Amino acid sequence: MAVETQAKSEQKRRYTSKGARPKPANQFELYSWYFFRVSGILLIIFALGHLVIMHLLNNVDVIDYQFVANRWANPLWRTYDLILLFLALLHGLNGARVLIYDYVSARGWRMFALSTLYAVGIFFILIGSQVIITFNPVVQVK
Repeated sequence: MAVETQAKSEQKRRYTSKGARPKPANQFELYSWYFFRVSGILLIIFALGHLVIMHLLNNVDVIDYQFVANRWANPLWRTYDLILLFLALLHGLNGARVLIYDYVSARGWRMFALSTLYAVGIFFILIGSQVIITFNPVVQVK
């Protein structure tokens, strides 16, 4: 009992004393952690902007093919939607990657799960980007 208490206090002292924090195993995990926080904040801003524009400022009766065609005639709206697509997919993929590392312990299954995750992620990024970039709207002036 005394040994456990001493070990816990030593561990607590090690993590709370100045300069004794554990270093990440590699820089990728550190950048992944930062990306998670930054992309989460940006996603809140972009998603709330999307919700305000698409659901508060415009009625459901207004949003149709022509609405999207008029909106995507402006390259800034396409860029906005591309940023939203990339942030949402990469944020979600990063979270799923962390979950796989946390809960899939067998090396073979982890490799299979990560490969599947990356393949699906690349597929959705390519398809989503292709739709936004190559969409050629027939804009009607109202």
